[in-house]
Amino acid sequence: MKIRTWVAACALTSMVMPAFAGEVLVSAAASLTNAFKELATQYETAHPGTKVLTTFGASDVVLRQITEGAPADVFASADQKAMDKAEAAKAVDPATRVNFVRNEVVLVVPADNPRGIASLADLKKDGVTRIALGNPASVPVGRYTQAALEKAGAWDTVKAHEILGENVRQVLSYVERGEVDAGFVFATDAAIMKDKVKVVQAIETPTPVVYPIALVQRDGRAPEAADFLKFVMSADGQAVLARYGFAKP
Repeated sequence: MKIRTWVAACALTSMVMPAFAGEVLVSAAASLTNAFKELATQYETAHPGTKVLTTFGASDVVLRQITEGAPADVFASADQKAMDKAEAAKAVDPATRVNFVRNEVVLVVPADNPRGIASLADLKKDGVTRIALGNPASVPVGRYTQAALEKAGAWDTVKAHEILGENVRQVLSYVERGEVDAGFVFATDAAIMKDKVKVVQAIETPTPVVYPIALVQRDGRAPEAADFLKFVMSADGQAVLARYGFAKP
């Protein structure tokens, strides 16, 4: 079951940009959008003459763009599986791979919570017919969600009423606009819409929600890319990420 009213505003953030001298091209998971935009601004301020260009989307989609030739210098994924794929495709330098933040999956509902959902158990209530999650085939939050729900014995209920999102921000938008009864997103995404969505339960995932980052393996990679990665891992970079709700891995 799909909703066709999604306005692809985030499509602009996934446009492929050409690389020029003094530019660092960062391709990252959609859940990193706000934090990485601030990281880019801070890095540019500290490094006059350097421009950090960011593109965001579902980790698997971003990786596919890279493997198909889109220029990128840094790849940040929302799960290990996407980064494992990147290594297998020789799209990143494995020696630079490092875990840089931790997150968690939460069950969210529209702020007014018309169905009175307070936990996973309430997804079985009469009238709950639309539950949004990221597509597990390509979206890390969807993979985490499926694994968690299978462990909790709630996957069949959700599967029967699923509305699949192409990235975590699309799922968040469905919930925020009241187009679904509930959805599964990262805690950091829920935090940026705390006036529009309500977190009703943190979901225990079998695999910790830990994000890896690495330098892209390509000719012409920006020499500043390694320095940007160091900035992400620095105390200042980690402080920015913490302000957006990310924890240290």
